[in-house]
Amino acid sequence: MINIILVAVVVVAPLILFLWRRRRNRFPSAASPPTSDSSTSNLRTSKFVTDADLKFLVEFLDENLNKSDKWQDVIDKRNQNLWYNAKCCKPENGPLTYLSVTVFNGISSEMLRNFYMDNDYRKQWDKTVVEHNQLQVDESDGTEVGRTVKKFPLLKPREYVLTWKLWEGRDNFFYCYMKECEHPLAPRLRKYVRVEFYRSGWRIRQIPGQNACEITMFHQEVAGLNMEMAKLAFSKGIWSYVCKMDNALRSYSAISGQLSSSVTTSVNLLQKVPAWLDSSTRNISPAHRTTIHDHVTNESEARVISRRPSRKLLANGLLLLGGAVCLSRGHSSLGAKVAMAYILTKLSKHGAASNQRKQS
Repeated sequence: MINIILVAVVVVAPLILFLWRRRRNRFPSAASPPTSDSSTSNLRTSKFVTDADLKFLVEFLDENLNKSDKWQDVIDKRNQNLWYNAKCCKPENGPLTYLSVTVFNGISSEMLRNFYMDNDYRKQWDKTVVEHNQLQVDESDGTEVGRTVKKFPLLKPREYVLTWKLWEGRDNFFYCYMKECEHPLAPRLRKYVRVEFYRSGWRIRQIPGQNACEITMFHQEVAGLNMEMAKLAFSKGIWSYVCKMDNALRSYSAISGQLSSSVTTSVNLLQKVPAWLDSSTRNISPAHRTTIHDHVTNESEARVISRRPSRKLLANGLLLLGGAVCLSRGHSSLGAKVAMAYILTKLSKHGAASNQRKQS
């Protein structure tokens, strides 16, 4: 009997210890210290973001890829300072894809680039960003790796571990491409939801003959939301967010005498677009060539290209989304994202006004 117990202890104890260690490594506690910097000294970033990603971005933004995809207009709004247009499509293989164009009047391409790359300033005006850490900088190829935590109403915080690279083409064209990655300094924590798939990129360029610049952006993200509800939330919330971003940009242009550390790092790591990829000499499409002052300046007359949903559908959609954010871009250079807090506020005011009318 004693021999049987000893054999059981010898066999079972190591197995229990192995399973316990495996579980602890898989779900590290929030208090677990990050891996030391020495662990990343030999971590190669050359395969994180490559020229192949830049090639895809250039061709996609020039709309030379997937011409058979059926794009749906989502929103088209403008005022005296900016114009915003977005459309989306659902590829046969892949998540919902957004393509947007934003034109800012009176802003240079360098200023807009710095604004998008300034993570320190973003935390001041974008209240969804509660934490951002730079994890690694590779001076040999210009790759950066960072971690961002975002908090949305009624949702568990989302964690983005992203890698990105910034390029400069001729005539002050700037490109940035971002995608998800894993990094030893960002272990998975149970208190956050790690975003598993994230692809986003943009191009900033000055509009010839005008005191204005534009940013064209594509975005894909798997957020675990119903596609139709996500599109509804996006179309209802993005304009408020873009207007807030424009206000922050105007303030930034007035105070940006000294660049923050995040912008300085990105600018110092700036890569040159390979000559065979540089598309800056291509013609700007007629839609982008129109001056911003030719567009509608009365916001009440701005056109939203989508069927107006009923109040009941809005309420049900908000309930199903649970305050979720669609098209949340993770990194600062990612352009139009939706803060559902604005949707909640807007719909709450609308509901309060409706109740007052009923009572009166």
